[in-house]
Amino acid sequence: MISREAVLNALANIPDPESKQDIVSANLVGNIEIENGRVYIQVNSINPALHARKRMEEAIRFRLTKELGEDVRIECEVKAVTGTERKGRRSILPEVTHVVAIASGKGGVGKSTLTANLAAGLAQAGFSVGLIDADIYGPSMPTMFDVVGQRPTMVEVNGKSMIEPVVNYNVKLLSIGFFTDQENAVVWRGPMASKALTQMITEGNWGKLDYLLIDLPPGTGDIHLSLLQTLPLDGVVIISTPQEVALADARRGINMFRVDGLNVPIVGIVENMAWFTPEELPENKYYIFGRDGAKNLANGMGIEFLGAIPLVQSIREAGDVGRPAVLQKGSVIGLAFDELVHNFTTRLNALKQ
Repeated sequence: MISREAVLNALANIPDPESKQDIVSANLVGNIEIENGRVYIQVNSINPALHARKRMEEAIRFRLTKELGEDVRIECEVKAVTGTERKGRRSILPEVTHVVAIASGKGGVGKSTLTANLAAGLAQAGFSVGLIDADIYGPSMPTMFDVVGQRPTMVEVNGKSMIEPVVNYNVKLLSIGFFTDQENAVVWRGPMASKALTQMITEGNWGKLDYLLIDLPPGTGDIHLSLLQTLPLDGVVIISTPQEVALADARRGINMFRVDGLNVPIVGIVENMAWFTPEELPENKYYIFGRDGAKNLANGMGIEFLGAIPLVQSIREAGDVGRPAVLQKGSVIGLAFDELVHNFTTRLNALKQ
């Protein structure tokens, strides 16, 4: 006779890489059924990636066969926990209230510019804010925050060596750009880039924060998967320009975060470069990249539309000199970013309820 205790004892030898415990201690073992030489077990996985679930299934089959004998028929199902459950299990950055990724399916849509302005706008509104520049191959935050050439220091926290973020405009910032030569390309394979992101998340001395924003690279690759495996997110903001070629990539980005087992809440979509108004014709709007494309995408996919940011030369100039345009109080563009900050915080609070 096979006992439930014998099955649990066997499973207690299987580690969970995410929680650093065995799968029994981590409370990942779900249903267990034993009858007529058959053992069915359902186990949850914090890591939503298919390859991680396959590895866990193989480890379970191997361990149960070794402990219970070759004659026992093992049936195993490994399911990814829901996004809500992952957030409840979050042991990384416990003092951070909201962890939000900023993503785009396509490069060149102004994702980093909007992330920098959102972070500076939140800090200006009185929130404690951190920002991770996860665009490993094209880090731009040191330039946008006027901290090029600065280097994070190492500090000891509770006996552990941690990376102290660089601070400007009351935003704590870590970027791979602090650790590489600005003139040289970052030529890293996927695992190296993923490890760098993980270190900035887990070894940064972030402390208590209201918001930690993560500026992702464009696309849906290794960095995105590493982030989702490392850190349960409270939400993601999608940035797009209005034209169809950008919207198609934005749809793919949205669908990645909606994949079964991930289910990361979409905070909303922001339409960047929505229109152009010449300085000499302040009443005119020219929809260079199309009109209301991202807004229509949001409505069609049942996602909140967080706002439209016009194509304005001063936004680019502000980014180049390292002073986010949201800090230009009273200006038209400053007001547009203030509205974005308000809509972002309101929507995120609604998702948390």
